[in-house]
Amino acid sequence: MNFELNGKLFEIHPTEQKSERFRKRDFIIENSSNIGDRTITDYIKFQATGDKCDLLNKYKVGDEVKVHFNIRGNKWENAGKVSYFTNLDAWRIESAGGNNPYGQDNQGNSGFDTPPPAPATGDFNDDLPF
Repeated sequence: MNFELNGKLFEIHPTEQKSERFRKRDFIIENSSNIGDRTITDYIKFQATGDKCDLLNKYKVGDEVKVHFNIRGNKWENAGKVSYFTNLDAWRIESAGGNNPYGQDNQGNSGFDTPPPAPATGDFNDDLPF
């Protein structure tokens, strides 16, 4: 299932090379909503993996963006202990404000018009849970 969220880029982390075949880049979106007379602000962490890490290169902290993402859950076992992780995997990022780094014609098309297929389980051998 595909989701999308608009918000302001709050943090952009550097790309991390986790193994020879796997890299990831985390980023934080600030999302505010009004409930009655209160404003609730959430800071939501997303990750981009593989070639999608480069999608963030055209943006800077403070830019308004729309993030298209999938929710992925993983089970990780180590020394008899089981842990579960949930990741928000970004597969497309586009401008949501007047700061379109792609120019007027493209309207922020990142090149990923459909979500990428989910990677096969056990795609890489790494003792990290993510």
